[in-house]
Amino acid sequence: MGMFDFLKKDTKKESSAAAKLFAPANGTVVAIEEVADPVFSQKMMGDGFAVIPTDGKIYSPVTGKVVSVFPTKHAIGIELPNGVEVLLHMGLDTVELNGGPFTNSVVEGDQVTPETLVSTVDLVALEAAGKDNAMVVVFTNMDKVADFTLSGKGQASASAEIGTLTAKA
Repeated sequence: MGMFDFLKKDTKKESSAAAKLFAPANGTVVAIEEVADPVFSQKMMGDGFAVIPTDGKIYSPVTGKVVSVFPTKHAIGIELPNGVEVLLHMGLDTVELNGGPFTNSVVEGDQVTPETLVSTVDLVALEAAGKDNAMVVVFTNMDKVADFTLSGKGQASASAEIGTLTAKA
């Protein structure tokens, strides 16, 4: 073992600490404070952002691994290589719809990228049920988050880079 091996390890860890964030859908990117649910807007579950979608094709907001797909299909948990966990919550108060409007296309253990279609959501059904269609992206283990920047608010295309997230080393 060389005398500077420990330095190499550190630099590798540093580079994996920063992750890019992407719009999970075509639509309008908004700050999490603008989401019409205090659980999200007051950051009770963590910081993040949301997209108000113009169509129902929902993509992964990050590159990582699917760690949970809720039985009610409305939420998907993804772990980044840097250890930060991201929850993609599709619509507000949608747990009670029991999966109806959601057709998920990923399962636990899948590797996903911003080009991965994770779910197709029937926005008309959401509206008919009186549900807000915000696609919310939340970092659920904020203790691991060093820094979060949302650079791309406003209109965005699905899979467009809209921010960065840095994990604590």
